[in-house]
Amino acid sequence: MAGRFVHRPTRTTVRGGDVVVPRQASAAAGRMRSWVPEGPLDLGLVLGPLRRGPGDPTFRVTADGSVWRASLTPVGPGTLRVFAYGGEVRGEAWGPGGAWLLERLPEMLGAADDPDAFVPRHRLVAVAQHRRPGLRLTRTGLVLESLIPSVLEQKVTTDEAYRAWRSLVRKFGSPAPGPVGGRMWVMPAPRAWALIPSWEWHRAGVDDKRASTILRAVRVAARLEQAVSMPAEEARARLEVVPGVGPWTSAETVQRSHGAADAVTVGDLHLPGIVGWALAGDRDADDSVMLSLLEPYAGQRHRAARLILLSGRTPARRAPKMPRGDIGKL
Repeated sequence: MAGRFVHRPTRTTVRGGDVVVPRQASAAAGRMRSWVPEGPLDLGLVLGPLRRGPGDPTFRVTADGSVWRASLTPVGPGTLRVFAYGGEVRGEAWGPGGAWLLERLPEMLGAADDPDAFVPRHRLVAVAQHRRPGLRLTRTGLVLESLIPSVLEQKVTTDEAYRAWRSLVRKFGSPAPGPVGGRMWVMPAPRAWALIPSWEWHRAGVDDKRASTILRAVRVAARLEQAVSMPAEEARARLEVVPGVGPWTSAETVQRSHGAADAVTVGDLHLPGIVGWALAGDRDADDSVMLSLLEPYAGQRHRAARLILLSGRTPARRAPKMPRGDIGKL
């Protein structure tokens, strides 16, 4: 009975929340790669934006600090485990897409990012940068992997979006290769997204507008994935050709797929007020005010916004949280 009350370390250090920790299976070791980053590197800060809620079936953090990701790469599904070892970072991968993930491991951990190009213009930002020296901007090289969950997050609470992502990936995705099979899942391929029946979108709490946007995007999946080779602004323009994908969604996508340091999110419900409060004491700031305050950080506005969020300086809540809806119960 005493064992029932023994603390089990299942709380992730990446974005908060209880997660299921994959057991260290005795399966054959996967492919390995080591990489030595230049300067400090915080795996939680770098890879945290890729996690969609505490129950994300494509993302896990184990008690030893390892980050596990299941991805659908251009050559097939793959599972990647990333962990720090001494002064280096090691990656271990399984599945057809394992070699692809290992090849791009440095970029995913911010090797293409240049944090030295950032010059803080406010004391709060400077302090946040000093306290978080391991912040780097990830670049996954995968567009749909970031686009689809970003569409699910349009105009709803994060809880609703996370629930929809979790439900759809588990029901229509495939088990992740490697020692986490059955506990982690790879998101569906474009054709599998296209074949999801309308009632399953409804059960997952996804309205017709967001579902239709995803269906339009997966029909041109190959063209969207080609945007990885484009500059971030050109990639955003291509994404926004898809009806239902606007500036908010395209920014949220290229921040992850391209590591876009200047892709500030406009149209967000909370970000303008947070930036306005942190930099000017204006909790009622709108997008135009936010962009004006971030103008000194031109070229690095997304990084500046990340540091402001990490500073913890946010205005006090003035109203209850938006109630969680569930159209699947209608």
